[in-house]
Amino acid sequence: MATRHLYLVRHGAADAFGELTEAGRRQSALLGERLAGVPIDTVWHSPLPRATASAEILGAHLPGAAVREAAELVDHVPHVPDEIPPAWAGFFDGYDAAEAAAGARIAAELVERFARPADTETHEVLVTHAYPVAWLVRHALDAPPARWLGLDCGNAALTVIEHRTGLAPTLVVYNDMSHLPAELRWTGFGPGARP
Repeated sequence: MATRHLYLVRHGAADAFGELTEAGRRQSALLGERLAGVPIDTVWHSPLPRATASAEILGAHLPGAAVREAAELVDHVPHVPDEIPPAWAGFFDGYDAAEAAAGARIAAELVERFARPADTETHEVLVTHAYPVAWLVRHALDAPPARWLGLDCGNAALTVIEHRTGLAPTLVVYNDMSHLPAELRWTGFGPGARP
């Protein structure tokens, strides 16, 4: 039975203009070193500069892997709940119906393209953003749509999902930062104590 291995990655740390920082470049290189032993076929990336740069750095460590853009990996809000939890009211303030519909459309396209089995064994890296990673994990777990709100991931953290025909997706690992030294972990999160 062929397995589609998806290695979901949030881009490396970026500055306020969306460009990778030195820390983000280091994070991406270390993740590339970690994945170098995996037979990666393709590194797909969001069209945004921070994801493109992260993918190019990863690709330099993965000989033979194609590095390609996938519009579905763009940063977007995949789902706006009908009843917004009070803690999230500020986050969704200002989202109108058209923006919500556009985000839902991109989320559906993301799932259709990547969250399904392939005809042959594949190993694909998806360099994207926190929200698409959360959406794909939520989808793999068959959780309610609003559940993506509680799933966060760090910069250059690794999440692995496997898709096989006739079986539910397998979440192998979520938000793994073991390839990063302590000073490069937990970037992309808000303030707080971290293990």
